[in-house]
Amino acid sequence: MRISILIVFVSLFAVSCAPETVEPGWYTDFFDDFDTFDTENWQDQILWVNNEDQCYVRDGAYGTREVSDGSIKLKVVNVGEVMECDNMSKFGEQHPPTQYMAGRIASKNRQEFVKGRWTARLKLSGSGEDGMFPAWWLLGAQNNEPPVQEPDETVCWPITGSGEIDIFEHHGASGKDHYVARAIKALGGCEDGGDWWTYQLGLDSALEEFHEYGVEWSDGHLVYQIDGVEAARNDSLGVLYPEPLFAILNFAKITDAPMTGEWVMEVDWVRHESWRSE
Repeated sequence: MRISILIVFVSLFAVSCAPETVEPGWYTDFFDDFDTFDTENWQDQILWVNNEDQCYVRDGAYGTREVSDGSIKLKVVNVGEVMECDNMSKFGEQHPPTQYMAGRIASKNRQEFVKGRWTARLKLSGSGEDGMFPAWWLLGAQNNEPPVQEPDETVCWPITGSGEIDIFEHHGASGKDHYVARAIKALGGCEDGGDWWTYQLGLDSALEEFHEYGVEWSDGHLVYQIDGVEAARNDSLGVLYPEPLFAILNFAKITDAPMTGEWVMEVDWVRHESWRSE
């Protein structure tokens, strides 16, 4: 009897100490469903780029960033009067006064990942209006644009370390329910800049309904997805982005055309997944 009990005890101990078997596959290493604005995940990004017409503001001022009912709403708001704007370009130029305020958030120095799969579930309040420029995209973590918070943030866009991948970008002037995805082609050094057009992919979706927009690194390719299904790809370009990247969500106004109604990008959640090989 004592021998039998000992055998059972040893068997149970061996089972409890055995290494856990983990199946290969995707696992979630970051997920934000926007029950709150979690500063462990996001920060307001205040800067002036692309000659945009709006001014990015902090802390949801003027209603530009709202978290409610389990989603975040990023907006362009016409405040009805021209106001000073403190947004600065990386060249030290200050944004001119404007009557348009907007929200932009980034996971820079909060949630940054190498490759894997990024996905966001989002929708727009409207589409196809001239000047609309909402975007869901990624940028290399060593990017030298504001806010510069770490010693290694010295790399100019869009060379490695500051590479850009656009998962969802809607240009209102291009038409209703149309958006683009792309890798940005680096042209050389800092003065040469980047090429938006070579790898740009035109896609269609019902933008005023929730859909999941993602990009996955797969066998060296960048695969763009809608609702988990491949919609397009940039062949062989995944290897050009070996660096950690952070996520950006923003709604900009790209021209001086007057806006009508309320411009809102509503984001239900953002997720990053990594691949476990064994």
